[in-house]
Amino acid sequence: MLAIIKREISSYFTSPLGYVFLAVFYGFSGLFLWINCLANGSADMSGVFTLMFFIMIILIPVLTMRTMADDKRQKTDQLTLTSPVSLFGLVMGKFLAAFFVFFCAVLVLLVYAVFISAAVTKGGNDFAWAAFWGNFVGMLLMGGVFISAGVFISNLTENQMIAAIGSIGTNIVLCLFDIISSYIPAEGVRNVINSLSVFYKYSEFTSGIFSLRNILFFISIIVIFNFLTMRFIERRRWS
Repeated sequence: MLAIIKREISSYFTSPLGYVFLAVFYGFSGLFLWINCLANGSADMSGVFTLMFFIMIILIPVLTMRTMADDKRQKTDQLTLTSPVSLFGLVMGKFLAAFFVFFCAVLVLLVYAVFISAAVTKGGNDFAWAAFWGNFVGMLLMGGVFISAGVFISNLTENQMIAAIGSIGTNIVLCLFDIISSYIPAEGVRNVINSLSVFYKYSEFTSGIFSLRNILFFISIIVIFNFLTMRFIERRRWS
């Protein structure tokens, strides 16, 4: 698995993809920081995290679109499927490599927080680190969900553009459960659909609510998508 992680991370930075992803992420996060904090003299970064959620819906599929699709297009997936590497090692290697690049992008928000904290502390105020860490962890978990979904969709096609569009569609569907539930008259069904809403749970993090239940929910979604990816690969291996 470690060899796959190293190979995948290297592939992100031997092509423009990794650099473009980081540049776009840094650009939007800096813009939102200016709009929500610097222009208003506010130290509350929750608005930055909320807006970055919608950017991730589109940006992360660009990061994951080649994870499996490119191997299928180049027919190198046959070598991988017949190699001694385990399906778990293959899928987790792809997932963790993409997550590493995403983590490098999210770290810029910590840099912003350090500078804002220094500024407000100099003014005699305290920076809300508890709320920041809730947002930070929430973004990492949400990114993990989108990455696992993107790897799964990429495994279904050899066309990177189709993989990207399919992943964007999947991410949007994952975020629409709370909207769909508003049209359900039955309260019991509405509550079940609400419980599956990733945006509602992410918004709790942006509100500073650090819930273990929500953390386990996001981890479960990540596990489910990675498990489905392994099952589809296994079916192709023996077909």
